Amino acid sequence: MMIEKTNFYLNFRSLRKTFFYPLISVITALSLCLATPSSALGVSIWDILFQGAQIIQISNISDKEEVKLGRQINQQLLRREVKLYRNSQINNYVKRIGKRLEAHNTRKNIPYTFQVVQDNSINAFATAGGFVYINTGLIKAADNEAQLASVVAHEIAHIEAKHVVKQMRKTAVARGLATAAGVENSRWVQLGVELGFRRPNSRKAEEEADQIGLRILTDAGYAPQAMVAFMEKLKNKSGSRVPTFLSTHPSPANRVKYLQALVNSKRRKGNDGLSRTAYRRNIRPLLR
Repeated sequence: MMIEKTNFYLNFRSLRKTFFYPLISVITALSLCLATPSSALGVSIWDILFQGAQIIQISNISDKEEVKLGRQINQQLLRREVKLYRNSQINNYVKRIGKRLEAHNTRKNIPYTFQVVQDNSINAFATAGGFVYINTGLIKAADNEAQLASVVAHEIAHIEAKHVVKQMRKTAVARGLATAAGVENSRWVQLGVELGFRRPNSRKAEEEADQIGLRILTDAGYAPQAMVAFMEKLKNKSGSRVPTFLSTHPSPANRVKYLQALVNSKRRKGNDGLSRTAYRRNIRPLLR
């Protein structure tokens, strides 16, 4: 009798995973579409269902599909939006930091790519599929390797939490981009370019990226206090003019407070990356 109950329970769980969750996804997508008058006006119920299916498709893409999408977004960015910094010493240095941090993220099927953008503004961003971009201006603004690593860890965290993909889905719903004819791949790529490069993440996404990023930074053996110190430095340095990196994120003052609370609540696993002298030696080409 006990065996029969156990088998019934296991079969029920299997059926729930196979049918129940996809059904809920369809219902959720349908409700989102119906709640968007501009996209639903004059469209049949079947068109709306197709629209919901397209939105679910971008929400549930596999790691392999996300990497493919990320590559296309990256190609578009390099072609039209950003100029890469070509110094091999700086690029290899940032890649080494990125790989050290990447080893402590949970999405093992994502091959991360770390690129340095030739731009004096203090900024960094990430797109789908493991692509991370760090401006030369931000590298120069950091006092040490741990501070730079804190930013790289934060951007890795955005990818780990699939923030870009989630924001693409949300924006597609709001704009009615998904139609009965489906969304062309080029539309998703262009949307990914816009979201990664121009539009800020939500406060909730940024706080989640801070939490995940701090965990990655700490697990990699870097000094966790560096994340707080860098935010504090940028807040004080900016005066009335907020750096680009902070202008697309939560209030700098509030961010420093909750980051400090997070650091205080975690056990330190290392204190690496605090040497200013070693850091300046590694980024010497940028200081000339």
